Amino acid sequence: MKLIIASVISLLSFSALAAPEGTLSVHILNQQTGLPSQGVQIELDKQQGSGWQHIASGKTDADGRIKSLYPQADNMEPGVYKVTFKTGDYFKSHNMSTFFPVIPVIFSVTEQNQKLHIPLLLSQYGYSTYRGS
Repeated sequence: MKLIIASVISLLSFSALAAPEGTLSVHILNQQTGLPSQGVQIELDKQQGSGWQHIASGKTDADGRIKSLYPQADNMEPGVYKVTFKTGDYFKSHNMSTFFPVIPVIFSVTEQNQKLHIPLLLSQYGYSTYRGS
């Protein structure tokens, strides 16, 4: 019986490690400190006509990442999307001011379920982003 329980626990641990990541991930690094930016609120929206439809939201982990911002159960369809990095509260929590309290990054998805990664390199008075891999 102990062997069966150990086998089941082992399989569950392996399946958790093998869980697929989503189609969209983000990563934030603070250029001033060289450290990940933990606890940044991020919103994902898709353009619908002249407006935006909310898709998902989350906060960056201790590594400054959200590994799966787009819901895994859904298919990421081609279209125009916006990731909004709400950096004002992050800087405020570190007793710092910022010129960019909200950073919207608008991008195009051309193929269904593309694996996309959006890094943000951040400082109080500037930022840089690009399409990562």
